[in-house]
Amino acid sequence: MSLRNRVTLIGHTGKEVEVFNFENGGMKASVTLATNDFYTNAKGEKVEETQWHTLVAFGKTAEIMQKYVQKGKEIAVEGKLTYRSYEKDGQKLYLTEIRVDELVLLGSK
Repeated sequence: MSLRNRVTLIGHTGKEVEVFNFENGGMKASVTLATNDFYTNAKGEKVEETQWHTLVAFGKTAEIMQKYVQKGKEIAVEGKLTYRSYEKDGQKLYLTEIRVDELVLLGSK
């Protein structure tokens, strides 16, 4: 078992799944995922902190995501961190994404 570069998250999707179909028949799906963490601050107050993650999936996983995942759906994913960059208006921008290998549908919306 390889534990290098593995990410496991459970959260709720923040938007509808976006799908891109490649010329060769392949598919890419992407969606944002919100995860929440709770802690008590120095004043004794309970604080909720939300982190947003960008998920991308390809092939069969992308098809499942397109068919069964809607905005607000609770899901569990396992995958790996990936990084990419692109240029926009002459400025180089960087993205961190989670490439989903496993997807589990949880609960209801």
